[in-house]
Amino acid sequence: MKLIKIFLISTALLLAAAIAPFFTGHATGQSPQKPAQKADKNKKQADEDQGKEGQAIKLGASLVTVPFNVTDKRNAYVNTLTRADIEVLEDNKPQQIFSFERQTDLPITIAMLIDISGSEEYTLPMEIAAGSRFFAKVLRPNKDLGAVVTFEHESVLLQDLTGDVGKLERALRRVRPSVVSASSGGVTGTPPIISSNAGSTALYDSIYAVSSDLLRREAGRRVIILITDGVDTSSTLKMRDAIERTWRSEVIIYSIGIGDPGFGGVDSGGLKKMASETGGRAFFPRRETDLDQAFSQIDEDLRQQYILAYQPTNETKDGSFRTIQVRVKDHKDLTVRYRRGYFAPKES
Repeated sequence: MKLIKIFLISTALLLAAAIAPFFTGHATGQSPQKPAQKADKNKKQADEDQGKEGQAIKLGASLVTVPFNVTDKRNAYVNTLTRADIEVLEDNKPQQIFSFERQTDLPITIAMLIDISGSEEYTLPMEIAAGSRFFAKVLRPNKDLGAVVTFEHESVLLQDLTGDVGKLERALRRVRPSVVSASSGGVTGTPPIISSNAGSTALYDSIYAVSSDLLRREAGRRVIILITDGVDTSSTLKMRDAIERTWRSEVIIYSIGIGDPGFGGVDSGGLKKMASETGGRAFFPRRETDLDQAFSQIDEDLRQQYILAYQPTNETKDGSFRTIQVRVKDHKDLTVRYRRGYFAPKES
């Protein structure tokens, strides 16, 4: 009997100790204390859900997706921003951000668009070498795609989209200038190729064709690396037409302005405009090391992006162009790169 009494008393004491915090909490009007780790987890989840509460997407509504990156005055990437730091406007009207994330792993589709007109004769060898190194460094197996397109009076697809770096390198080795001097013997010792359209460059037509025919339906981020002096002499389209086509296809242009100074130099203004309007950059290398640095910067840009999405408050399906502005609140010293707008869907 003594053993039974001792057992019952011990059990009662243990039970009292176990439930004491519960009654203490209710007696003081407080909830029982939670472990710090669980509280931190709940706070993190609340932060992640901030801004989503109360949001609803209408069935059939279209979200506008905007990739962008942010750099400071030293050109260093700013990778610590949150949804609360960003504001987006459409036609100068604030929009509510539906989703926001830093994205480094989306597939990338890259079309290297190379000017082979006479003004590129002496720079093509280093362009080809740097382009090969770029593809070898950037393309991830079974994820990214690349293509090689040359242009002068018309565009030629030397290598269709592929993830095979070897095929891209072989295509680059087949790149030849349309006009070469008799003494040069062409690139890498091959016979010169003479074009009946010598000096004719359809730059804007080529950008339009690559954006609409090659890249438009590809997944992830779509990029044109444009290697040219920027001088257009024979396009049927205007620069604005080419830029608008990239907006429709959500293509980013990175311009590399390079060419023979004897042909009049580089049109830096046009190359800067096409890059900035689409969310890219323009580079003007003077030597092969500069060219490698430009390609390296492009690689970094593509791996250091944020992506936001919003549902436009203007639901009119009129096919009109809508401007986009992405800003970092209270940080006018930061540079934000993004495409300048999009075309609304049109009622069929």
